[in-house]
Amino acid sequence: MSDTAKPLLIKRYASRRLYNTETSDYVTLEDIAGFIRDGREVQIVDLKSGDDLTRQYLLQIIAEHESRGESVLPIEVLNDLVRSYTTQAQSVVPQFLAMSFEMLRDGQSKIVENMTRANPMSAMPGFEEMQRQQQAFMKSMMAGWPGMPNTGSEPGSESEELDEIKKQLAELQQKLSTLNK
Repeated sequence: MSDTAKPLLIKRYASRRLYNTETSDYVTLEDIAGFIRDGREVQIVDLKSGDDLTRQYLLQIIAEHESRGESVLPIEVLNDLVRSYTTQAQSVVPQFLAMSFEMLRDGQSKIVENMTRANPMSAMPGFEEMQRQQQAFMKSMMAGWPGMPNTGSEPGSESEELDEIKKQLAELQQKLSTLNK
């Protein structure tokens, strides 16, 4: 098993400081969120008791992001989650959520895969350019999702890339309008 396949072990000391056992340094919740965004699994354990604290810290990371206005979970979903803790649905909810996120990851992979396969529309003039633009759009939309390839773009180049895509889209629209006449 490779190092990145094993969960990154984070130990919580009595002082509540979090210690990365691979790099031998202290980390913050934001550091841990970064590891996860990069596709790394983490395990957080209490040094003294050995208790697994991973769930508690992951929920804390989510709560902090939500409180900063980085809302991902609609209020209806949050209400349903609260309800699931007080009903018999509790046993179904974890499996449903896990399957839903797995389907989302699979769907994203299939979209990228389908864009690169041979397509009957490939005979259409400008199809290659349109396909390249779609791929660039999907890469920018999926940046940061675990398991998705990194775009490798520099922080300042995103707006330039977007401007280029807009320009190319306008050119494509112009070509299509001349074909329709």
